[in-house]
Amino acid sequence: MNKTKSLKGLYIVTDRQLSLDIGVPTEKLVAKAIEGGARIVQYRNKQSALTIRRHEAAILSVLCKELGATFLVNDDIDLALEVDADGVHLGQSDTPISNARKLVGDDKIIGITCHNDLELARQAEQQGADYVAFGRFYPSISKPTAPPASVDILKLASEELKIPICAIGGINHNNAAGLITHGADMLAVIYSVLAAKKVTQAANQISKLFPD
Repeated sequence: MNKTKSLKGLYIVTDRQLSLDIGVPTEKLVAKAIEGGARIVQYRNKQSALTIRRHEAAILSVLCKELGATFLVNDDIDLALEVDADGVHLGQSDTPISNARKLVGDDKIIGITCHNDLELARQAEQQGADYVAFGRFYPSISKPTAPPASVDILKLASEELKIPICAIGGINHNNAAGLITHGADMLAVIYSVLAAKKVTQAANQISKLFPD
């Protein structure tokens, strides 16, 4: 797998509570999003018991392989390895990149959240991260207290970094284009796609904004 080539486009982050609230299994929502053009899926579930997370992650890992999407697990390296995910996404307080790389090997993807800090992104690239994520760019339902990020950081990062850049936080089809123009290779979303009445259509509205 060409890791860098796979890190482009619409990036879906799962939310189990959202799935429970609307009464549709996470895997069905994800399948519809991939049908609409989503290229990357991150399994994020910090609330449930390990047995539930193992079950859900295993289902999503198989689904993403079948549908050709890149599958990542949030924070949990052991779970990512257990379900043969394509990689992990780490926060600043999670396992250091160097340690994570030893655990997952060179073939797996490691992404890391850098908030609005270009220096953190520089360090992440030097330490071997495969992509960095900045945000939040707009008011976020899932992380309302996250510090805001400026679109200027995308331009600066894209001019300096050699690894792909992900933008996250309150992104929808109305504000997505500007983030891509400023240098985002990936746009990570939850609610604007997974909570939409027509998930496939919502995913397609954002996916088609990316240049071929």
